Amino acid sequence: MLNLSGKPLTGTCEGTNRREFLKVGSLGMTGFGLSGLLRQRAAAAAEGQSVKDTSVVWIWLGGGATHIETFDPKMEAPSEFRSTVGSVATNVPGVEIGGLLPKMAARADRMAFVRSFAHGNSGHGGGTHYVMTGTNHPAADAGVGPIKPSFGAITSRVRGTNHPVTGVPSFVRLAGLYADGPNWLGAAYGPFDVGGEARNNMNLSVDMTRLGDRRSLLSKVDRLDRQSDRNGQLEGLDKFEGQAFKLILSRAKEAFDLTREDPRLRDKFNAAGTGLGDQLLLARRLCEAGCGFVTLNYANSYQGWDMHEKIEPQLKTACPPLDHAVSAFLDDLADRGLSEKILLVITGEFGRTPRVNGVAGRDHWGPLCTLALAGGGLKMGQVIGESSSKAEVPKSTPIEPKNLMATIFHVLGIDPHTQMMDQSGRPQYLLPDAAAPIRELV
Repeated sequence: MLNLSGKPLTGTCEGTNRREFLKVGSLGMTGFGLSGLLRQRAAAAAEGQSVKDTSVVWIWLGGGATHIETFDPKMEAPSEFRSTVGSVATNVPGVEIGGLLPKMAARADRMAFVRSFAHGNSGHGGGTHYVMTGTNHPAADAGVGPIKPSFGAITSRVRGTNHPVTGVPSFVRLAGLYADGPNWLGAAYGPFDVGGEARNNMNLSVDMTRLGDRRSLLSKVDRLDRQSDRNGQLEGLDKFEGQAFKLILSRAKEAFDLTREDPRLRDKFNAAGTGLGDQLLLARRLCEAGCGFVTLNYANSYQGWDMHEKIEPQLKTACPPLDHAVSAFLDDLADRGLSEKILLVITGEFGRTPRVNGVAGRDHWGPLCTLALAGGGLKMGQVIGESSSKAEVPKSTPIEPKNLMATIFHVLGIDPHTQMMDQSGRPQYLLPDAAAPIRELV
Protein backbone atom coordinates (compact mmCIF):
# COMPACT_ATOMS: atom_id res chain seq x y z
CA MET A 1 0.00 0.00 0.00
CA LEU A 2 1.16 3.57 -0.66
CA ASN A 3 1.10 6.58 1.58
CA LEU A 4 -0.27 9.95 0.48
CA SER A 5 2.95 10.94 -1.26
CA GLY A 6 2.96 7.71 -3.26
CA LYS A 7 5.69 5.97 -1.22
CA PRO A 8 5.38 2.59 0.49
CA LEU A 9 3.41 2.74 3.71
CA THR A 10 5.45 1.98 6.82
CA GLY A 11 4.35 1.33 10.38
CA THR A 12 4.84 4.96 11.37
CA CYS A 13 3.77 6.51 8.05
CA GLU A 14 7.08 8.37 7.66
CA GLY A 15 6.92 10.27 10.89
CA THR A 16 3.14 10.26 11.27
CA ASN A 17 2.38 8.60 14.59
CA ARG A 18 -0.26 5.92 15.03
CA ARG A 19 -2.79 8.36 16.45
CA GLU A 20 -2.62 10.46 13.28
CA PHE A 21 -2.69 7.35 11.13
CA LEU A 22 -5.92 6.23 12.78
CA LYS A 23 -7.43 9.63 12.10
CA VAL A 24 -6.71 9.21 8.41
CA GLY A 25 -8.26 5.76 8.67
CA SER A 26 -11.44 7.38 9.97
CA LEU A 27 -11.98 9.27 6.73
CA GLY A 28 -14.85 7.00 5.66
CA MET A 29 -17.63 8.22 7.94
CA THR A 30 -19.53 4.99 7.47
CA GLY A 31 -16.61 2.72 8.24
CA PHE A 32 -14.96 1.37 5.12
CA GLY A 33 -11.74 -0.49 5.63
CA LEU A 34 -9.35 -2.04 3.19
CA SER A 35 -7.50 -3.87 5.93
CA GLY A 36 -10.73 -5.44 7.17
CA LEU A 37 -11.65 -6.35 3.61
CA LEU A 38 -8.34 -8.05 2.98
CA ARG A 39 -8.68 -10.05 6.19
CA GLN A 40 -12.22 -11.08 5.17
CA ARG A 41 -11.18 -12.19 1.70
CA ALA A 42 -8.10 -14.00 2.95
CA ALA A 43 -10.28 -15.92 5.40
CA ALA A 44 -12.77 -16.74 2.65
CA ALA A 45 -9.99 -17.96 0.37
CA ALA A 46 -8.61 -20.14 3.17
CA GLU A 47 -12.04 -21.76 3.50
CA GLY A 48 -12.30 -22.35 -0.23
CA GLN A 49 -15.01 -19.73 -0.73
CA SER A 50 -15.20 -17.37 -3.69
CA VAL A 51 -16.69 -13.92 -3.99
CA LYS A 52 -18.89 -13.32 -7.03
CA ASP A 53 -18.60 -10.12 -9.03
CA THR A 54 -22.37 -9.64 -9.13
CA SER A 55 -24.28 -6.64 -7.75
CA VAL A 56 -27.76 -5.48 -6.76
CA VAL A 57 -29.31 -2.10 -7.53
CA TRP A 58 -32.35 -1.54 -5.32
CA ILE A 59 -34.95 1.06 -6.39
CA TRP A 60 -37.17 1.81 -3.40
CA LEU A 61 -40.58 3.28 -4.21
CA GLY A 62 -40.91 5.13 -0.93
CA GLY A 63 -44.43 5.48 0.42
CA GLY A 64 -45.71 2.19 -0.95
CA ALA A 65 -46.31 2.05 -4.71
CA THR A 66 -49.55 0.60 -5.99
CA HIS A 67 -49.14 -2.94 -7.30
CA ILE A 68 -52.17 -2.54 -9.56
CA GLU A 69 -51.17 0.52 -11.59
CA THR A 70 -47.58 -0.71 -11.90
CA PHE A 71 -47.31 -4.43 -12.62
CA ASP A 72 -50.75 -6.06 -12.11
CA PRO A 73 -53.42 -3.85 -13.79
CA LYS A 74 -56.38 -6.24 -13.51
CA MET A 75 -58.34 -4.70 -16.38
CA GLU A 76 -60.93 -7.48 -16.21
CA ALA A 77 -61.89 -6.50 -12.63
CA PRO A 78 -64.78 -4.11 -11.77
CA SER A 79 -63.99 -0.44 -12.41
CA GLU A 80 -63.34 0.38 -8.75
CA PHE A 81 -60.57 -2.25 -8.65
CA ARG A 82 -58.86 -2.13 -12.04
CA SER A 83 -55.95 0.15 -12.91
CA THR A 84 -56.93 3.82 -12.99
CA VAL A 85 -54.37 4.44 -15.74
CA GLY A 86 -55.21 1.48 -17.93
CA SER A 87 -52.71 -1.10 -19.13
CA VAL A 88 -50.21 -1.64 -21.92
CA ALA A 89 -49.26 -4.86 -23.68
CA THR A 90 -45.68 -6.00 -23.18
CA ASN A 91 -43.35 -7.80 -25.58
CA VAL A 92 -44.03 -10.99 -23.60
CA PRO A 93 -47.16 -12.58 -25.12
CA GLY A 94 -50.25 -12.30 -22.94
CA VAL A 95 -48.65 -10.04 -20.32
CA GLU A 96 -49.83 -6.50 -19.57
CA ILE A 97 -48.52 -3.98 -17.06
CA GLY A 98 -49.63 -0.51 -16.00
CA GLY A 99 -50.53 1.87 -18.80
CA LEU A 100 -47.94 4.49 -17.79
CA LEU A 101 -45.00 2.08 -18.21
CA PRO A 102 -44.79 1.55 -22.00
CA LYS A 103 -40.97 1.56 -22.13
CA MET A 104 -40.70 -1.14 -19.50
CA ALA A 105 -43.40 -3.03 -21.40
CA ALA A 106 -41.16 -2.98 -24.47
CA ARG A 107 -38.38 -4.55 -22.36
CA ALA A 108 -40.51 -7.01 -20.41
CA ASP A 109 -38.53 -9.90 -21.86
CA ARG A 110 -35.70 -8.63 -19.63
CA MET A 111 -37.88 -8.31 -16.53
CA ALA A 112 -39.88 -10.47 -14.14
CA PHE A 113 -43.09 -9.19 -12.51
CA VAL A 114 -43.97 -10.84 -9.21
CA ARG A 115 -47.72 -10.77 -8.59
CA SER A 116 -47.86 -12.80 -5.39
CA PHE A 117 -45.38 -10.84 -3.27
CA ALA A 118 -46.92 -10.40 0.17
CA HIS A 119 -46.10 -9.95 3.85
CA GLY A 120 -49.20 -8.52 5.57
CA ASN A 121 -47.61 -5.54 7.33
CA SER A 122 -49.38 -2.35 6.19
CA GLY A 123 -47.26 0.11 8.20
CA HIS A 124 -44.62 2.29 6.57
CA GLY A 125 -41.91 1.44 9.08
CA GLY A 126 -42.92 -2.17 9.60
CA GLY A 127 -43.37 -2.86 5.91
CA THR A 128 -40.04 -1.27 5.07
CA HIS A 129 -38.23 -3.29 7.71
CA TYR A 130 -39.89 -6.49 6.52
CA VAL A 131 -38.96 -6.00 2.86
CA MET A 132 -35.43 -4.72 3.53
CA THR A 133 -34.40 -7.33 6.09
CA GLY A 134 -36.68 -10.33 5.55
CA THR A 135 -37.96 -9.99 9.13
CA ASN A 136 -41.28 -8.65 10.40
CA HIS A 137 -40.93 -5.86 12.99
CA PRO A 138 -44.34 -4.27 13.75
CA ALA A 139 -42.83 -2.09 16.49
CA ALA A 140 -41.12 -0.08 13.76
CA ASP A 141 -44.38 1.82 13.33
CA ALA A 142 -44.15 2.92 16.96
CA GLY A 143 -40.71 4.41 16.36
CA VAL A 144 -38.65 1.42 17.50
CA GLY A 145 -35.37 1.08 15.62
CA PRO A 146 -34.47 -1.79 13.27
CA ILE A 147 -33.63 -5.20 14.76
CA LYS A 148 -31.95 -6.85 11.77
CA PRO A 149 -29.19 -5.87 9.32
CA SER A 150 -30.17 -4.90 5.80
CA PHE A 151 -29.22 -6.83 2.67
CA GLY A 152 -26.63 -4.20 1.77
CA ALA A 153 -24.96 -4.38 5.18
CA ILE A 154 -24.84 -8.17 4.92
CA THR A 155 -23.18 -7.80 1.53
CA SER A 156 -20.58 -5.48 3.05
CA ARG A 157 -19.94 -7.88 5.94
CA VAL A 158 -19.56 -10.95 3.72
CA ARG A 159 -17.56 -9.36 0.90
CA GLY A 160 -15.63 -6.85 2.93
CA THR A 161 -16.26 -3.15 3.10
CA ASN A 162 -14.35 -2.15 -0.06
CA HIS A 163 -13.41 -3.82 -3.31
CA PRO A 164 -9.79 -5.01 -3.04
CA VAL A 165 -8.66 -3.53 -6.36
CA THR A 166 -10.78 -0.43 -6.91
CA GLY A 167 -11.45 0.59 -3.31
CA VAL A 168 -15.12 1.15 -4.16
CA PRO A 169 -17.39 0.60 -1.11
CA SER A 170 -19.30 -2.67 -1.16
CA PHE A 171 -22.52 -0.97 0.00
CA VAL A 172 -23.55 2.49 -1.19
CA ARG A 173 -26.66 4.47 -0.26
CA LEU A 174 -27.82 7.06 -2.79
CA ALA A 175 -30.79 8.09 -0.65
CA GLY A 176 -31.61 7.28 2.95
CA LEU A 177 -34.05 4.53 3.91
CA TYR A 178 -35.31 3.20 7.20
CA ALA A 179 -33.83 -0.22 7.97
CA ASP A 180 -30.98 -0.04 5.44
CA GLY A 181 -28.35 0.00 8.20
CA PRO A 182 -26.06 -2.68 9.68
CA ASN A 183 -27.76 -3.11 13.08
CA TRP A 184 -25.87 -5.75 15.11
CA LEU A 185 -23.31 -6.33 12.35
CA GLY A 186 -21.72 -3.07 13.51
CA ALA A 187 -21.22 0.45 12.18
CA ALA A 188 -18.31 -0.64 9.99
CA TYR A 189 -20.75 -2.32 7.61
CA GLY A 190 -23.19 0.55 7.23
CA PRO A 191 -23.75 2.16 3.83
CA PHE A 192 -21.46 4.73 2.28
CA ASP A 193 -23.86 7.68 2.05
CA VAL A 194 -23.34 9.54 -1.22
CA GLY A 195 -25.34 12.49 0.10
CA GLY A 196 -23.38 12.69 3.34
CA GLU A 197 -20.08 14.04 4.59
CA ALA A 198 -18.17 10.92 3.62
CA ARG A 199 -18.78 11.43 -0.11
CA ASN A 200 -18.05 15.15 0.08
CA ASN A 201 -14.71 14.48 1.71
CA MET A 202 -13.49 11.93 -0.78
CA ASN A 203 -11.97 14.99 -2.40
CA LEU A 204 -11.00 16.55 0.94
CA SER A 205 -10.92 19.91 -0.84
CA VAL A 206 -7.25 19.17 -1.54
CA ASP A 207 -5.82 19.30 -5.04
CA MET A 208 -4.21 16.01 -6.13
CA THR A 209 -0.83 17.74 -6.35
CA ARG A 210 -1.06 18.47 -2.62
CA LEU A 211 -1.90 14.99 -1.40
CA GLY A 212 1.57 14.74 0.06
CA ASP A 213 0.73 17.55 2.48
CA ARG A 214 -0.22 15.37 5.43
CA ARG A 215 -0.73 18.33 7.73
CA SER A 216 -3.42 19.75 5.48
CA LEU A 217 -5.04 16.34 5.10
CA LEU A 218 -5.01 15.51 8.79
CA SER A 219 -6.48 18.86 9.77
CA LYS A 220 -9.47 18.04 7.60
CA VAL A 221 -9.72 14.50 8.92
CA ASP A 222 -9.72 15.87 12.48
CA ARG A 223 -13.01 17.54 11.65
CA LEU A 224 -14.40 14.25 10.35
CA ASP A 225 -13.29 12.53 13.54
CA ARG A 226 -15.20 15.00 15.68
CA GLN A 227 -18.33 14.51 13.59
CA SER A 228 -17.95 10.73 13.72
CA ASP A 229 -17.50 10.84 17.46
CA ARG A 230 -20.74 12.77 17.89
CA ASN A 231 -22.49 10.06 15.86
CA GLY A 232 -20.94 7.30 17.95
CA GLN A 233 -19.32 5.71 14.91
CA LEU A 234 -15.63 5.74 15.84
CA GLU A 235 -15.81 2.24 17.28
CA GLY A 236 -16.79 0.92 13.90
CA LEU A 237 -14.17 2.92 12.04
CA ASP A 238 -10.87 2.66 13.85
CA LYS A 239 -10.12 -0.95 12.91
CA PHE A 240 -9.98 -0.02 9.24
CA GLU A 241 -7.02 2.33 9.48
CA GLY A 242 -5.72 1.82 5.96
CA GLN A 243 -8.86 2.58 3.99
CA ALA A 244 -8.43 6.34 3.53
CA PHE A 245 -5.23 5.94 1.56
CA LYS A 246 -6.81 3.33 -0.67
CA LEU A 247 -10.03 5.28 -1.17
CA ILE A 248 -8.42 8.58 -2.13
CA LEU A 249 -5.77 7.12 -4.44
CA SER A 250 -7.89 4.41 -6.03
CA ARG A 251 -10.54 4.21 -8.72
CA ALA A 252 -13.26 4.81 -6.15
CA LYS A 253 -13.21 8.56 -6.66
CA GLU A 254 -13.54 8.08 -10.42
CA ALA A 255 -16.50 5.73 -10.02
CA PHE A 256 -18.47 8.48 -8.25
CA ASP A 257 -17.69 11.06 -10.95
CA LEU A 258 -20.53 11.24 -13.49
CA THR A 259 -18.69 13.84 -15.55
CA ARG A 260 -16.58 10.99 -16.88
CA GLU A 261 -19.61 9.60 -18.70
CA ASP A 262 -20.42 10.46 -22.31
CA PRO A 263 -22.75 13.52 -22.08
CA ARG A 264 -25.04 11.92 -24.66
CA LEU A 265 -25.54 8.87 -22.46
CA ARG A 266 -26.16 11.05 -19.44
CA ASP A 267 -28.75 13.01 -21.42
CA LYS A 268 -30.41 9.74 -22.40
CA PHE A 269 -30.73 8.71 -18.75
CA ASN A 270 -32.07 12.09 -17.71
CA ALA A 271 -34.48 12.83 -20.56
CA ALA A 272 -37.39 12.53 -18.11
CA GLY A 273 -36.11 15.51 -16.13
CA THR A 274 -35.69 13.95 -12.67
CA GLY A 275 -32.65 12.93 -10.64
CA LEU A 276 -33.48 9.24 -10.99
CA GLY A 277 -31.55 8.94 -14.25
CA ASP A 278 -28.33 10.24 -12.71
CA GLN A 279 -28.77 7.97 -9.71
CA LEU A 280 -29.17 4.89 -11.89
CA LEU A 281 -26.22 5.89 -14.04
CA LEU A 282 -24.12 6.34 -10.91
CA ALA A 283 -25.35 2.97 -9.63
CA ARG A 284 -24.16 1.30 -12.83
CA ARG A 285 -20.75 3.00 -12.56
CA LEU A 286 -20.39 1.84 -8.97
CA CYS A 287 -21.37 -1.74 -9.74
CA GLU A 288 -19.07 -1.80 -12.75
CA ALA A 289 -16.24 -0.78 -10.40
CA GLY A 290 -17.01 -3.51 -7.87
CA CYS A 291 -19.78 -2.24 -5.58
CA GLY A 292 -22.03 -5.07 -4.44
CA PHE A 293 -25.19 -3.27 -3.32
CA VAL A 294 -26.63 0.16 -4.17
CA THR A 295 -29.87 1.55 -2.72
CA LEU A 296 -31.82 4.53 -3.98
CA ASN A 297 -35.21 5.94 -3.04
CA TYR A 298 -37.36 7.27 -5.84
CA ALA A 299 -40.17 9.46 -4.50
CA ASN A 300 -41.71 11.90 -6.95
CA SER A 301 -42.97 14.29 -4.28
CA TYR A 302 -43.07 14.83 -0.53
CA GLN A 303 -45.42 11.92 0.09
CA GLY A 304 -43.76 9.74 -2.53
CA TRP A 305 -45.98 6.86 -3.56
CA ASP A 306 -48.29 7.18 -0.53
CA MET A 307 -51.21 8.16 -2.74
CA HIS A 308 -54.28 8.19 -0.51
CA GLU A 309 -56.06 10.77 -2.67
CA LYS A 310 -56.34 11.41 -6.41
CA ILE A 311 -53.98 8.65 -7.36
CA GLU A 312 -54.31 9.02 -11.14
CA PRO A 313 -52.74 12.50 -11.57
CA GLN A 314 -49.98 11.61 -9.10
CA LEU A 315 -49.16 8.48 -11.05
CA LYS A 316 -48.97 10.51 -14.25
CA THR A 317 -46.19 12.48 -12.57
CA ALA A 318 -44.41 9.57 -10.89
CA CYS A 319 -44.51 6.77 -13.45
CA PRO A 320 -43.06 8.25 -16.67
CA PRO A 321 -39.68 9.21 -15.11
CA LEU A 322 -39.43 5.76 -13.52
CA ASP A 323 -40.36 4.10 -16.81
CA HIS A 324 -37.79 6.10 -18.74
CA ALA A 325 -34.89 5.79 -16.29
CA VAL A 326 -35.33 2.06 -15.72
CA SER A 327 -35.49 1.46 -19.46
CA ALA A 328 -32.34 3.49 -20.06
CA PHE A 329 -30.63 1.53 -17.29
CA LEU A 330 -31.62 -1.84 -18.76
CA ASP A 331 -30.44 -0.78 -22.23
CA ASP A 332 -27.14 0.45 -20.80
CA LEU A 333 -26.56 -2.83 -18.97
CA ALA A 334 -27.27 -4.78 -22.16
CA ASP A 335 -24.93 -2.59 -24.21
CA ARG A 336 -22.13 -3.14 -21.69
CA GLY A 337 -22.70 -6.85 -21.22
CA LEU A 338 -23.68 -6.36 -17.57
CA SER A 339 -27.24 -7.68 -17.60
CA GLU A 340 -26.19 -11.02 -16.13
CA LYS A 341 -24.09 -9.44 -13.40
CA ILE A 342 -26.39 -6.71 -12.06
CA LEU A 343 -29.79 -7.45 -10.55
CA LEU A 344 -32.31 -4.61 -10.50
CA VAL A 345 -34.98 -4.78 -7.78
CA ILE A 346 -38.01 -2.44 -7.85
CA THR A 347 -40.18 -2.55 -4.75
CA GLY A 348 -41.57 -0.60 -1.80
CA GLU A 349 -42.94 -1.24 1.67
CA PHE A 350 -46.34 -2.58 0.51
CA GLY A 351 -48.99 -2.29 -2.22
CA ARG A 352 -52.19 -0.23 -2.18
CA THR A 353 -55.77 -1.16 -1.38
CA PRO A 354 -57.47 -3.01 -4.24
CA ARG A 355 -60.59 -0.85 -4.14
CA VAL A 356 -60.19 2.83 -4.98
CA ASN A 357 -61.35 4.81 -1.94
CA GLY A 358 -63.87 7.66 -1.72
CA VAL A 359 -61.27 10.32 -2.57
CA ALA A 360 -59.97 8.56 -5.67
CA GLY A 361 -56.89 7.16 -3.95
CA ARG A 362 -55.63 3.87 -2.57
CA ASP A 363 -54.53 3.20 1.01
CA HIS A 364 -51.87 0.97 2.60
CA TRP A 365 -52.06 -2.72 1.72
CA GLY A 366 -49.55 -5.28 3.01
CA PRO A 367 -51.51 -8.39 1.91
CA LEU A 368 -50.21 -7.86 -1.65
CA CYS A 369 -47.11 -5.87 -2.56
CA THR A 370 -45.20 -4.46 -5.52
CA LEU A 371 -42.14 -6.22 -6.93
CA ALA A 372 -40.31 -6.41 -10.25
CA LEU A 373 -36.81 -7.61 -11.03
CA ALA A 374 -34.43 -7.53 -13.97
CA GLY A 375 -31.11 -9.16 -14.80
CA GLY A 376 -28.74 -10.73 -12.31
CA GLY A 377 -28.44 -13.96 -14.26
CA LEU A 378 -32.00 -14.92 -13.32
CA LYS A 379 -34.76 -16.15 -15.64
CA MET A 380 -36.50 -13.11 -17.06
CA GLY A 381 -39.43 -12.52 -19.40
CA GLN A 382 -42.13 -13.88 -17.11
CA VAL A 383 -44.86 -13.19 -14.60
CA ILE A 384 -44.29 -14.98 -11.31
CA GLY A 385 -47.25 -15.90 -9.15
CA GLU A 386 -50.85 -14.82 -9.48
CA SER A 387 -53.08 -12.53 -7.48
CA SER A 388 -56.79 -12.92 -6.80
CA SER A 389 -59.29 -11.56 -9.31
CA LYS A 390 -59.39 -8.14 -7.62
CA ALA A 391 -55.67 -8.01 -6.70
CA GLU A 392 -56.45 -8.40 -3.01
CA VAL A 393 -54.21 -11.31 -1.99
CA PRO A 394 -51.99 -13.92 -3.64
CA LYS A 395 -53.96 -16.62 -5.45
CA SER A 396 -50.84 -18.73 -5.83
CA THR A 397 -48.34 -19.53 -3.08
CA PRO A 398 -47.21 -16.21 -1.56
CA ILE A 399 -43.68 -15.02 -2.22
CA GLU A 400 -42.43 -13.47 0.99
CA PRO A 401 -39.59 -11.04 1.80
CA LYS A 402 -37.46 -13.97 2.96
CA ASN A 403 -37.76 -15.45 -0.55
CA LEU A 404 -36.61 -12.18 -2.05
CA MET A 405 -33.74 -12.17 0.45
CA ALA A 406 -32.73 -15.72 -0.48
CA THR A 407 -32.86 -14.77 -4.17
CA ILE A 408 -30.51 -11.86 -3.52
CA PHE A 409 -28.17 -14.19 -1.63
CA HIS A 410 -28.23 -16.48 -4.66
CA VAL A 411 -27.32 -13.64 -7.03
CA LEU A 412 -24.56 -12.33 -4.77
CA GLY A 413 -23.16 -15.77 -4.03
CA ILE A 414 -23.75 -15.58 -0.27
CA ASP A 415 -23.93 -18.98 1.43
CA PRO A 416 -27.54 -19.34 2.68
CA HIS A 417 -26.24 -21.07 5.81
CA THR A 418 -23.99 -18.16 6.81
CA GLN A 419 -24.06 -17.21 10.48
CA MET A 420 -22.72 -14.06 12.15
CA MET A 421 -22.27 -13.16 15.80
CA ASP A 422 -24.77 -10.66 17.16
CA GLN A 423 -24.01 -8.02 19.79
CA SER A 424 -24.41 -10.54 22.58
CA GLY A 425 -21.95 -12.95 21.01
CA ARG A 426 -24.56 -15.44 19.85
CA PRO A 427 -24.44 -16.84 16.30
CA GLN A 428 -27.34 -15.77 14.12
CA TYR A 429 -28.34 -17.14 10.73
CA LEU A 430 -28.60 -14.30 8.22
CA LEU A 431 -31.48 -15.92 6.35
CA PRO A 432 -34.79 -16.52 8.17
CA ASP A 433 -35.97 -20.11 8.62
CA ALA A 434 -37.18 -21.89 5.47
CA ALA A 435 -36.06 -19.05 3.20
CA ALA A 436 -35.60 -20.28 -0.36
CA PRO A 437 -34.99 -18.34 -3.58
CA ILE A 438 -37.94 -17.59 -5.83
CA ARG A 439 -37.92 -20.90 -7.67
CA GLU A 440 -39.13 -19.58 -11.03
CA LEU A 441 -36.13 -17.25 -11.20
CA VAL A 442 -33.22 -19.57 -10.46
